Amino acid sequence: MNKVVLITGASSGIGKAIGEYLQNQNFIVYGTSRNPEKYKNSIFTLLQLDVNDIETIKSSVSTIIEKEGRLDVVINNAGKGITGPLEETPIVEMKKTFDTNFFGVMQVCNAILPQMRKQKNGLIINISSIAGDMGLPYRGIYSASKAALSIYTETLRLETKQFDVDVIDVAPGDFVTNIAAGRFHTPLFDNSAYKKHYGKVLEQIDDEVDGGLQPIVMAKAIAKIINKSNAKPKYRIGTFLQRIAYKIKFFLPSKVFEKILMKQYEI
Repeated sequence: MNKVVLITGASSGIGKAIGEYLQNQNFIVYGTSRNPEKYKNSIFTLLQLDVNDIETIKSSVSTIIEKEGRLDVVINNAGKGITGPLEETPIVEMKKTFDTNFFGVMQVCNAILPQMRKQKNGLIINISSIAGDMGLPYRGIYSASKAALSIYTETLRLETKQFDVDVIDVAPGDFVTNIAAGRFHTPLFDNSAYKKHYGKVLEQIDDEVDGGLQPIVMAKAIAKIINKSNAKPKYRIGTFLQRIAYKIKFFLPSKVFEKILMKQYEI
């Protein structure tokens, strides 16, 4: 029986790549977008869903269950980027980031768990980020939101094992996507005390995305995880250095690791 998959944030980037790859692997794929009417050429079904709007979440989940009778895999991919000095980034934008990257995922999980408990089977994959393994300069809120998501995923995994629901954290590194276009950038104020360093880091962040891995790498990794009979709690998908950065942080003295980060970001 082909598995039924729901992917949030599937109109572009990593979500789209995952959806297309799984569709071609004979999964039954439902993606979501806040504005699905803009993507009429999608090879898989796109439903209207905003992770910050519980009614759209309930509606999409109900549509899938009514049509397919089950929901086997949910991939929480929808996310929001943000950059800026912590002192100068508007609190309202910080809250929007957490609403999407953290609370939005929780709302989706809460909506699909009753069906998975009923089935006595299910897989939830939450897309966090390697950036959540450490506090990165001028990306602190993004890192914090993804770190919170990882801890939430770790806890949900423990709580839902009794229902045969598996919850997995997949943390990507840098991938070539249009994430920069939708990211909130705190303006580079002329009178900012952080202007010199923040400007350099902004350029570096964009260069890292442009030089990142192709989304198909993430798509293939997700497919392998879905097909594993005994998947690990967490996977990191990225370059070798990105994948082992958290180990370097763990084993090195904290001040040494801090100096490495400061050198990397030229601050």
